[in-house]
Amino acid sequence: MKSIIEKYGHQRVTVVKGGITRHRSIFNGLKVFAESELPNHLLQKPEVVIIHDAVRPFVEEDILSKVVMAAKEYGAAGAIRPLVSTVIASAADGCLDHSLERARYRASEMPQAFSFDIIYKAYQQCTDYDLDYGTECLHLALKYCETNAKLVEGPADLWKVTYKRDLYAAESIIKDNLSQEVCVISNVKETVAQVGLLLHKSLQSQIKVEAISVSLSKIDSHLQSIFSGQCYNFVCVNDKNHAIEETQQLVDMLEKGNIPLLYPVVLIVVHLDISEEVSSNIGMEELTRIKKFAREVKKKNILVYGLLMQYKDHLLLQETVNSAAALIMALIKDRNPALIGQLLVA
Repeated sequence: MKSIIEKYGHQRVTVVKGGITRHRSIFNGLKVFAESELPNHLLQKPEVVIIHDAVRPFVEEDILSKVVMAAKEYGAAGAIRPLVSTVIASAADGCLDHSLERARYRASEMPQAFSFDIIYKAYQQCTDYDLDYGTECLHLALKYCETNAKLVEGPADLWKVTYKRDLYAAESIIKDNLSQEVCVISNVKETVAQVGLLLHKSLQSQIKVEAISVSLSKIDSHLQSIFSGQCYNFVCVNDKNHAIEETQQLVDMLEKGNIPLLYPVVLIVVHLDISEEVSSNIGMEELTRIKKFAREVKKKNILVYGLLMQYKDHLLLQETVNSAAALIMALIKDRNPALIGQLLVA
């Protein structure tokens, strides 16, 4: 955990040693805030504390805000979801004893929020049995502080990553979230700018597109607004002579910008070949440069792919652009690190 904090430059995270059970780990975290009144302590005791499971990675700001506001008013609050399956109880002989009326019950989810003084007081009064076998924080606030929690309807994405199959579902959600927007960058050369415009039109039916046509020397100022929007997909349309140089400049700006490289950034370098004789050949030296460059920036969590657009008949340009757009969408949605440095042909 400390290495993750250091790698991504988190400045407001304190690591606290966990306990052998859920409640003992939470209690350890609360103790750090309770001891914050000691001299020279960096942490301040909060008015409200939020408790969340790391295995629920898709919590959104909206539900956090709702449980915090409810906790300020009621002392405790937690997210809930409708039950998907009916809950039943089995008898000693393994047969059905009774079932619960599903409409009357809800699944308790996270995040949960509490007035700090209430939840800390509750944990101070817990028995060892509570700390070792309990799972519900809201119940502790009710049992030891007589605080009846406000229940807040939460979104469907609060599910837990519990089984191996859940990892694939989580990966799919992350990729989908990262594939909502793309920035198409082309220089001001007439042919390059035209292809950039056509790509914009072809892609916009599938994804939100931001298009920039700008000279290499002025690209920095135009991209700052894109970085602030947390775009994770870039398409650079170049003639083959300057492809790597312009792409390297974009990589440098990604590192200096505000975009967190916690998730892989897709960077697709589109090479234009408008020669009269269309050939799928490209110099081995150029291919080697692309592969080497892609391997280097992968260490920075940036995935670079090459895409060659070849055409000699302008009447077929739109068809070629549509083919390129389909490949671009596939690369953005799949984000396959095994394909970095490869040169695909549209």
